[in-house]
Amino acid sequence: MSTEKVKNFLRIMEDRDLETARAFLSPDFRMTFPGGVSMTTLEELIAWSKGRYTSISKTFEGFDEFQDGDETVVYSTGMLNGEALDGSAISEVRYIDRFIFRDGLMVDQQVWNDLADVLPKSALN
Repeated sequence: MSTEKVKNFLRIMEDRDLETARAFLSPDFRMTFPGGVSMTTLEELIAWSKGRYTSISKTFEGFDEFQDGDETVVYSTGMLNGEALDGSAISEVRYIDRFIFRDGLMVDQQVWNDLADVLPKSALN
């Protein structure tokens, strides 16, 4: 069940439908990206990503879901594809996302990916 929520959330975020995406989130939601970049709102994420790439999408390769006490943990793995700010293609970049759900809502998202290997250094600041 939480795996389907993750899939839906990620697709909704690709469409930048922030209002719908917010319905998946706990009031104390936090997300952390490579380099220790931590945010608590989807608007922060959108503003931060505008300085990194023009577009990004995920090709799902797998999901693992398990229960840990009162939390459900979902790992999503796959590839990132899109366009860098300079117009070059972002293609087949590995990612892993870990989502933690409590009471049916997402409380944490941890993101790991290899974008630093393909983006221009100016986009990584």
